[in-house]
Amino acid sequence: MKVLVVDDSATMRKIIIRALGAVGVNDTAQAGDGAEAFELFQQESFDLVLTDWNMPNKSGIDLVKDIRSSGSTVPVVMITTEAEKGRVLEAVQAGISDYLVKPFTPEALQQKLEKFAAV
Repeated sequence: MKVLVVDDSATMRKIIIRALGAVGVNDTAQAGDGAEAFELFQQESFDLVLTDWNMPNKSGIDLVKDIRSSGSTVPVVMITTEAEKGRVLEAVQAGISDYLVKPFTPEALQQKLEKFAAV
């Protein structure tokens, strides 16, 4: 399983990648914003995208819209502090596959991964 991790915080990307490694997912790429992530997404094949919402240049929600507009059905999990019902609904309407609220546990991340692939 190859996972694209998108967050403007290098520390958060490291935390997510470490949590992925703990459940046996070691094939990862990372991007610091949605614009960089979409460039990578167009160049490589990913089985899952984990993205933050609030980032400079291009937000996570705009990244999801770009991914869906490209015709891709790759699972996208929004990992964010945005937990209000209206924001979750907005993300669902944009085409996310699932939602994980920060801070999260490695177990919570693993549960999300299990929905999309055998880990």
